[in-house]
Amino acid sequence: MKLALISSDGREPLKRYDFGETIPPPPQAALLAGLAGLPGLEVHHISCLQQPVQEPERWVDNVCYHSLHVPKLGWMRTLYQGCVRAVRNKLNEIQPDIVHGQGTERECALAAARSGFPNVITIHGIMAEQARLFRSRSGSFFWLAARLENFALRRTDGVLCNSAYTENSIRPRTANTWRVPNPLRADFFEPPAVAAKPSRPVLLNVGHVCSRKRQVELIRSAMGLKNRGLDFELHFIGTADVTEAYGAEFLQLVNANRDWIKYLGTKNTTELIAAFDQVAALVHVPTEESFGLVAAEALARNLKFFGSATGGVVDIATGVDGAELFPPQDWTGLENAIARWLAANCPRPTSAADTMRERYHPRVVAQRHLEIYREVLAGRTAP
Repeated sequence: MKLALISSDGREPLKRYDFGETIPPPPQAALLAGLAGLPGLEVHHISCLQQPVQEPERWVDNVCYHSLHVPKLGWMRTLYQGCVRAVRNKLNEIQPDIVHGQGTERECALAAARSGFPNVITIHGIMAEQARLFRSRSGSFFWLAARLENFALRRTDGVLCNSAYTENSIRPRTANTWRVPNPLRADFFEPPAVAAKPSRPVLLNVGHVCSRKRQVELIRSAMGLKNRGLDFELHFIGTADVTEAYGAEFLQLVNANRDWIKYLGTKNTTELIAAFDQVAALVHVPTEESFGLVAAEALARNLKFFGSATGGVVDIATGVDGAELFPPQDWTGLENAIARWLAANCPRPTSAADTMRERYHPRVVAQRHLEIYREVLAGRTAP
């Protein structure tokens, strides 16, 4: 089978065209790793960039990468028509059996749906939901993205949904759906290094600092725990934009409580895993979450997990040792659970990592993708 996988390249939003290698988002990187080496499969990974990159096409196992230069005019201002044409031209050279577009955030799903080949789409973030949450005005990015999402969903052979929440949102808008989780990068399944135990328990929050992730609200809730006389630290990893009101308020709270709150900035994969292995628990309290990759990553390191019962986080945490969920507005329930856990000397789960491996290992998820590709192709050729 010949597969064309269309995904974004991290060099594009970073505008770092000097990087020597493609930077796929974590779920796509994990999927490519799972697909690599599978017998009988040839994978062509395609990404569009606004600047040409000096990068030869290279084969790694059975995976080949193609970077396509699409000038700025061919992106959102023309509803990604330049990207769609560039991808279609490359696909006509490759002649894949099936095309897989990764995400409706930008051009990938649209390029797959208009490829002219059998195709499926994976939903990572739901653009219609983002438009609703941000009350996007006509003509804004999310308003347009939501409409392009609907256009692509109506024209694809089916959609891979990373959670029940995503599937329930997508099912009325497309022909077929399959529930398939995002895979975790294989590094998260490596044995943990022996780390020095901190002098007091550390709670960790990972994610872009924004109102949807609720870091400010988490700090205020943690202040309530501090007022009970509980001794712990709260660490944050992720981007924080001081030019935005929410980011500025977050950093002010961090700076005012330096004795127990630390903002660690951004981390690469190795650094993030090391941070997981040095803390006691992850606290993840978004108002909306299509999947919740960071929750699965933390549980793969056998971390205690406290989270909001929203979106894909519910799928991840259900039936997992050490995972506790609360309604998004139940700050009292969250605080009481953390207090009980601290009083019990912060026990960590012992089997969460095994459950994550069974559900989210790259090879497990890649095999499920192959089954879906074969189902689509069989349906296309059926009399």
